[in-house]
Amino acid sequence: MAESSMQRNKLEGRVAIITGGASSISEATARLFADHGARMIVVADIQDDLGQEVAISIGTDKCIYMHCDVSNEDQVKVYQSLVDSTVQTYGQLDIMFSNAGIVSASSQTVVDLDFTTLDRVFAVNVRGMAACVKHAARVMIEKGVRGSIVCTASVNGSRGGPRLTDYSMSKHAVIGLVKSASTQLGVHGIRVNSVFPSAVATSTLCRSFGGIDAEQAEKICERLASLKGIVPKVNHVADTVLFLASGDSAFVSGHDLVEDGGLLSKMV
Repeated sequence: MAESSMQRNKLEGRVAIITGGASSISEATARLFADHGARMIVVADIQDDLGQEVAISIGTDKCIYMHCDVSNEDQVKVYQSLVDSTVQTYGQLDIMFSNAGIVSASSQTVVDLDFTTLDRVFAVNVRGMAACVKHAARVMIEKGVRGSIVCTASVNGSRGGPRLTDYSMSKHAVIGLVKSASTQLGVHGIRVNSVFPSAVATSTLCRSFGGIDAEQAEKICERLASLKGIVPKVNHVADTVLFLASGDSAFVSGHDLVEDGGLLSKMV
């Protein structure tokens, strides 16, 4: 980030939940939130060992890990689970970054669409996203918090592709969720936005490209973008999420913030 930005505690005193927090974009965002003064960051995932490592490395005085499978609404909401436990322990919830998501291991073209696989993708990417938005919004309204909810969509949510039909469908659904939630929650002062990353060398993307390593994935991601001379990194997405979570975007809601190095522009 720019030096001037790092000099400000943009999230001072805020309490945040980050789903999918054990790796990649979520991990980078958790570290950035801590750098900007968040009072507590709750990273939620099903990768328990990795999640604990992230929390310990950031510092357990400002980051904790909670096991949460977002496809199970009870784990998102009920007593001693993600949202309620966070509010009971820290008094409020200011930021929900709903980033947990999966990609099918198979190509999932239309003619070979496996619906068991599709159901699992939708359970995490759509149902899980909706559960996080729903229960974050409820506690924000109850506590009178003018909070920020950020959902991870994708450039795949605004176009089709030769494969991963179920993933593209799920990200289109996220966009609809953000548009609806921002319209309904604005009266409570709650902002809802999405971030639109393109190809970034996350562990999920590496697996979807057949198990290639991060360096190979970065070369592919760099070739896809119109903007040259820069390799897309998870930190760039984290910077975008920080903007949407902080007061810098105080009048931004219902927006899909594209962070793709010009990829979508050249596809028009």
